[in-house]
Amino acid sequence: MEYQEAKEKFISTWGSLGTLWGINKAMAQIQALLFISTRPLTTEEIMEELKISRGNTSMNVRQLIDWGIVTKELKAGERKEYFSTEKDVQELARIIAKERSRREIQPVVKTLQEISTIKDDGTEKTKELIKQTKALHDLAETADSMLNKLVNQKQNWLTKSIVKMIK
Repeated sequence: MEYQEAKEKFISTWGSLGTLWGINKAMAQIQALLFISTRPLTTEEIMEELKISRGNTSMNVRQLIDWGIVTKELKAGERKEYFSTEKDVQELARIIAKERSRREIQPVVKTLQEISTIKDDGTEKTKELIKQTKALHDLAETADSMLNKLVNQKQNWLTKSIVKMIK
């Protein structure tokens, strides 16, 4: 397999995997392109490489910046913006896990907390709702707590965590 074919296959595969970590295909493809790039790229270079529109590129780059995995760089004397991504795979995984917790798990924990603390009117259905949502809240809170412990271990957090679980 030649470089161009391998590059296209990587970007396509990473794009498909993006939905597993909560982003759309174009966002994942942009991140993949930046990940294997030897230098920061401009919006125009991203558009040309991926054959996507300026609007699609701009919107998805902004979202990747919001996720904290792409950064904007300015070069002295140039008006163009350049974009790069985190190159350390474990740091990238840590950032993604932290952001998914913030966007997905924490709102669920908050909602379950609200529901599980409703006024108990003494009926069986209310007691069951309180009981089950409290159990789910406790489970989600425990999972989020464990995830937070993992993501706060910056250096080799994934490897260290897996080794600790195996022991």
